[in-house]
Amino acid sequence: MTAVVSMEDIETSAKRAGIDISSVDLDSITLPPGEDFGIESDDDEDLFQEDPLEFEGGFRNIIVVDNLPVVPPEKFEKLENVIKKIYGQIGVIKDGGLWMPVNPDTQKTLGYCFIEYNTSQEADLAREKTNGYKLDKSHIFAVNLFDDFDKYMNVPDEWTPAQIKPYTPGENLQQWLTDEKARDQFVIRAGAFTEVFWNDPRQMMPQLVYRRQYWTESFVQWSPLGTYLATVHRQGAAIWGGAATFNRLMRYAHPLVKLIDFSPGEKYLVTYSSHEPSNPRDTHRVVLNIFDVRTGKMMRDFKGNADEFTTGGSGGVSGVSWPVFRWGGGKEDKYFARIGKNIISVYETETFTLIDKKSLKVENVVDFSWSPADPILALFVPELGGGNQPARVSLVQIPGKEELRQKNLFSVSDCKMYWQSNGEYFAVKVDRYTKTKKRARDQN
Repeated sequence: MTAVVSMEDIETSAKRAGIDISSVDLDSITLPPGEDFGIESDDDEDLFQEDPLEFEGGFRNIIVVDNLPVVPPEKFEKLENVIKKIYGQIGVIKDGGLWMPVNPDTQKTLGYCFIEYNTSQEADLAREKTNGYKLDKSHIFAVNLFDDFDKYMNVPDEWTPAQIKPYTPGENLQQWLTDEKARDQFVIRAGAFTEVFWNDPRQMMPQLVYRRQYWTESFVQWSPLGTYLATVHRQGAAIWGGAATFNRLMRYAHPLVKLIDFSPGEKYLVTYSSHEPSNPRDTHRVVLNIFDVRTGKMMRDFKGNADEFTTGGSGGVSGVSWPVFRWGGGKEDKYFARIGKNIISVYETETFTLIDKKSLKVENVVDFSWSPADPILALFVPELGGGNQPARVSLVQIPGKEELRQKNLFSVSDCKMYWQSNGEYFAVKVDRYTKTKKRARDQN
C-alpha cells in the first residue's frame, strides 16, 4: 500500500533541508520512463486497466451446459471431445477448463458440465449461440452463466421497487462540430506520444487539444463520423471520446488484434487478427469479431483459413491483409457482405445471419461494392475464355437479390467501380476512362 504524505510534512522536510518549496517548478520535474518511485497517479489507472480483458477473475467467464448425454467411463473421452469441438470454435477454453461431474455410485456423468473461457465476452457469446443447441433428438443444450445461479438463488422474497437514478447528461462526443472557427481535428503519433490538434489554416499553426504518452501499442484510428478515436492494444481495442478530455468509453477483447474497422454509421466495430500456424503445412488462421460499439457486446465472429477472408483485397497496417468485408444499407449499417469463391455472402445486422440462410452464387466474381445510400450491390466478373465470355457488371437489389441491371464490357480484364455519394449513379472505370455510366435505379 502506498504511503500518504501530507503537504505539511513535505514543507517541514523542505525547511530542514533549506529548500524554498514555493520556488520549485513542479511541472519541470520529469521521472525516468517506467519509474514512479511508489507514487500512484490517475493515469496509471487508465493505462493498465486493460489487463482484465485477457484474463478475468471471478466466475463471469464460466458457463454451465446442461442436458448432456449421461455416459459411462468408456465414452467419457468421446463426449469430452465433442463438447470441446463445439465450444472451442467460439472462444479459447482454458487449460483444464472443461469439467464434467461424475456420479460416485454409477461412475456415469451427471448430464452437465462447466466450461471456463479466457474472457467473459466469450462466455456470453457461447451462451447466446448454443443455448437451445440440438445435439440430437434427446439432448438440447441449456446454457447459463455460472454467475446467474448466484443471482437466481439470492432473489429476495419481498419485492422492492427499483431505485431510479437521476439523469446525468453525458458529454457531447461531437462537440468539435460546434467549434466557432469551424476547425477540424487531426491526430499525430510520434514515438511514445499521441497528440490531437485543431487544424487552424488561418493561424498556420495547429493548436494542441490533447496529448498522451503510451496511449496505444500499435496505431490509432478515427471513426467515420469523427465521434470516436480508437486505440489498439495486445488485449484488444478501445474507443475514446469527448470535447477535450478523451475519456475511455468502451473496450473490446480480442487478443493480438492487428486491424480494426468501423461500420459507416459507427454502430459496429470489426476487429481482425491472423495467427501463424505451428505446423508449416498448415495455413494462417483468421479471427474476425464484430462488436456493438456502445455496449461492447460481440455480435458475430468469423474464423477460418486466411485465404477465405482476403480474396481480392489487401492493405491495412504494415502490409497486413484486410479481408474483403464491406458494409451496406447506408448509415443504418443494415447489411454487410464478404466475397468468397463464386459467392457473395450477405448478412443482415438484426440477427447477424445470412439473408435467406444462403449465399448469393455468382460464378467467377472477383469484386463488389455497395451503394452508399441504398441496399444495392454492384458485382464485377472479369473477361473469361480468351474473350469468348465478356466481362460483366451487375446491380443486385438486397434483400430480394433481384438483378436490376447488367452490362457486358468487352476487352476488359479488370475495372474499378464507383458510386455517386447519393447512390443515384454508378460508374465503372476501365483503363483510365469511364466505360459505362448507368442510373442505378433505372431497370429499362
